[in-house]
Amino acid sequence: MTSSGISSARPLRIGILGAAGIAPAAIIRPARRRTDVVISAVASRSADAAADYAALHGIETAYGSYAELLADPSIDLVYNALPPSGHAPMTIAALESGKHVLCEKPFALNAGEARRMRDTADATGRRLFEAFHDRYHPLSLEIDAIVASGIIGDVVSLAADFSGSNPFDPLSIRHDPAVGGGALMDLGCYPVHWVRALTGEEPRVTSATATVNPMGADLSVDASLVFPSGITAQVTTSMIEGTPLNSSLDIVGTRGTVHVDNMVFPSRGHSITTVVGGLGTPLTVRGGDTYDHQLAAIVDGLNSGTPLLTEGEDSVQNMALIDAIYAAAGFDRSFR
Repeated sequence: MTSSGISSARPLRIGILGAAGIAPAAIIRPARRRTDVVISAVASRSADAAADYAALHGIETAYGSYAELLADPSIDLVYNALPPSGHAPMTIAALESGKHVLCEKPFALNAGEARRMRDTADATGRRLFEAFHDRYHPLSLEIDAIVASGIIGDVVSLAADFSGSNPFDPLSIRHDPAVGGGALMDLGCYPVHWVRALTGEEPRVTSATATVNPMGADLSVDASLVFPSGITAQVTTSMIEGTPLNSSLDIVGTRGTVHVDNMVFPSRGHSITTVVGGLGTPLTVRGGDTYDHQLAAIVDGLNSGTPLLTEGEDSVQNMALIDAIYAAAGFDRSFR
């Protein structure tokens, strides 16, 4: 047995909560590229939907309720692919049933839920990871290394953006505030995480503005932050129709700058450009799909007991900053 209670003699068995469109890229295909992981079950509120999904993706067991999957003693880890409103209740239930959990981002509807999720993981001795897959790609580690090297001097300011067109649809969960929709929750949680991870500090929100859809969810957000060290940051996100796809990070130091293109899916093409003394140095980093790196980190973390980059207090603080940005932009999220 490993430190996680999982036998190293058999594959890690994963159950998926929700017949979700993201799951094939996020967990099903990465698992198939390994010999030590198997997707053993999927659950939906509809038995027919679960059965169809299982047949389509070659999953051995389909459950017509989430409770049935959580009661399956053979499952080691649950991938929670439900809408954000289902993250806290079902993650807590999964942890209490003895499963480890990989929970999709955004982690919860608010920081209060996130704390309850973290506390339950601590109380049960199970591991709870947030699915910021990009953080496990070598690109993220290279950015950390460039800043740590001091080549651009001390960091002065950051600008982080993740935006892309997602036309308003009242039937889409991404536009429904009641289930955790909104640009900041769906896309902006990434740049929020980038600036926190890079500085290793928790910032204060100095101002924030937003545009709102007819249902009350944000279509775009622009937030200004200041960190205890004095570093400032601008975090932007938009899913307004026609917005070009962009996930970029700009770092300004006292001696130079760094610009990074395609932070979220670097395996599809990315670049890092460091400029010092007026001379630009472009760079790319070798690596696979971000989801493969994430799954590898989880398997290694469960086997070794080593804490990962996207678990514990990190998830709580990311939601706390999202809450603070919404508050500064004038959102009433008391219904959450």
